[in-house]
Amino acid sequence: MDVQAMFESARPMLVAMSLKVVGAIVIYIVGRWLIGIAGSLIQKALERQKVEPTVIRYIGNTIAVALNVLLVIGILGYFGVETTSFAALIAALGLAIAAAWSGLLANFAAGAFILVLRPFKVGDYVLAADVEGTVRAVGLFTTAIDTPDNVQTFVGNAKVMGGTIRNYSTNPHRRVELTAQLGHSVDPHDAIRRLEEALPRIANVLAEPKPTVEILSFNERGPVLAVRPHVHTDHYWQVYFDTNMAIRDTFGAAGYPVPEAHLHVRQKAA
Repeated sequence: MDVQAMFESARPMLVAMSLKVVGAIVIYIVGRWLIGIAGSLIQKALERQKVEPTVIRYIGNTIAVALNVLLVIGILGYFGVETTSFAALIAALGLAIAAAWSGLLANFAAGAFILVLRPFKVGDYVLAADVEGTVRAVGLFTTAIDTPDNVQTFVGNAKVMGGTIRNYSTNPHRRVELTAQLGHSVDPHDAIRRLEEALPRIANVLAEPKPTVEILSFNERGPVLAVRPHVHTDHYWQVYFDTNMAIRDTFGAAGYPVPEAHLHVRQKAA
């Protein structure tokens, strides 16, 4: 067997294949570069139109995925692969993936509904799918939420849209809900007056609506007061903890006794 002759006969094909491989690499590099430029231009155009960051990220991710698929198809066509058949194959694979990954498609569709219905946006403080925190991003399939203990949590968009969503940032203020236990011997009118004087002195408590203090209920220890200052969402936890401290300091300064449960036991005569 003449190896040299075989090599000489195969040389043109190897050279052509090598050139095609090099060409494909160049196309891929240039294509990725152009996709990056296109994504940057689209992002800047959307930012000039003052589109919300949530929408910008969602559109950017969708366009990037579509352009990368087109780039792969183009490279395969460059190698002589029948792209029509390849497109049909992609469609068939898409149906198979759709059946196997219906959950992902549901998340994708829910992400689109989030953008259209806009129950929240990036930066809002929400409670969604039992996860509470600040929305950092709405992706193709998941929503990223930073919880108060600074843990980034990814929640499927379908789960977000399938449950109750609480958006604490939409309204200009929210109400802090706290209770204060009084003893039986304490005059509730005096306690209410003292708290009504103390609450406005807490930092970031809103003057309007005014803080309210009312008798909420009674138990075996005595009356229970509902203490309700209003605050902007950004200062909620600061006011929450400071109000607890104000209740303790106010009752301590007034000399109120520690609430105790009083039980009366009667013995039935034989």
